[in-house]
Amino acid sequence: MRQALHTIIRSAAAAFAAAALIAPMGGCGSDTATDSGSGTPKISFMLDWTPNTNHIGLYVAQELDYFKQSGVDVSILPTAQAGAETSVENGVANVGFTTLSNVAAFNAKGADLSFVFDLTQKPVARWCALASRKDIVTPKDLSGKTFVSFGSAEQNAVVAQMIKHAGGTGKFSTATAGTNTFSTLTSGKGDFGGFYATWEEVQSKLDGPALHCFVASDWGVPGNPDQLGYAVKASWLKDPQHRTALTSFLTAARKGYDYALSHPKQASDILINRNKSALLDPALVNASMDAIIKQRYWSTDDPKRIAAATDLSQAQPYLDFQYHAGTYRDNDGHNPASAPKAADLATNEYLR
Repeated sequence: MRQALHTIIRSAAAAFAAAALIAPMGGCGSDTATDSGSGTPKISFMLDWTPNTNHIGLYVAQELDYFKQSGVDVSILPTAQAGAETSVENGVANVGFTTLSNVAAFNAKGADLSFVFDLTQKPVARWCALASRKDIVTPKDLSGKTFVSFGSAEQNAVVAQMIKHAGGTGKFSTATAGTNTFSTLTSGKGDFGGFYATWEEVQSKLDGPALHCFVASDWGVPGNPDQLGYAVKASWLKDPQHRTALTSFLTAARKGYDYALSHPKQASDILINRNKSALLDPALVNASMDAIIKQRYWSTDDPKRIAAATDLSQAQPYLDFQYHAGTYRDNDGHNPASAPKAADLATNEYLR
């Protein structure tokens, strides 16, 4: 099982500091390679965690030859210890799975990332206690409780705002999650934690334990905190061939996600069969896709069509909120002079 909110809303500062661990590999994937026989552009994509439904469009596009038809050869890489963002920044991968807010945090420290594909169109993060905890009814009741987390300033700011909005103190303690957040809560070492509606919450409904969850946007956190998608190194896009390759890659990936929305069972089988070593639970994968479609987490007007374009009107309020909470820091540990600008961090230019 994936650890709840581990890599996607983790501390970007900690991951960026790990850049030195892989810096010597910087030249491994910094350019889009071409097949010597066919001249086909190659794109390397790094996952953010173990394969799950967030990545299903990639595996569908591989299985159904959408990448080949679009004129690109794509390699899907397992996540590195330092994270997808650092790997993209150092050229180990061309594209990586991340969040818009992580791009903001990395760029505040001097990185050069650009968010180019927005998978999620509505909040998917959930902040949950065990349903058996009858003393936790609203976020106000999280005051003074223990938050099971991975030390992310971004998470802490969200939780504090929810508590204060509900009338609480905004104060809480933290405990580091163990093997997974479920086990940490059931062991009594923590009171609440972060989960995803499309994965852990689905698993909870299938296998237990039951959860009682809150959505940040319902409790005073502005904008969309959960814009999950793809990022590249902005300077990599200065090469016209890279821009063309990225456009072809995104076209095929988007087609893969569209197929998953229209054919969830077949797409789930593809994800499972292409990642046998991950030992994915078929019931969980299928239920996750059902939740994604029913709640339209990936789509807007057409529930069978992925949106993919970043909604800057939802992005900026959240970036402003995190900036004023002190989440984004430069290399000297200081607040940047101004809040990150979503229009500078994200582009829809390469979507067709």
